[in-house]
Amino acid sequence: MNTSAIITMIVVQGVVTVITAYFFYKVLATPPKSEPDSYSDNDDEVA
Repeated sequence: MNTSAIITMIVVQGVVTVITAYFFYKVLATPPKSEPDSYSDNDDEVA
């Protein structure tokens, strides 16, 4: 494998790793949405 191929491979793997880590952090750092505590709080939906 020549030098340009190795550099390209390392750069692409680095970019993919950084993007994956960023979105994984966002998933863990985002606070959960507040949801109703009971079924009666959810009565605005018509069945």
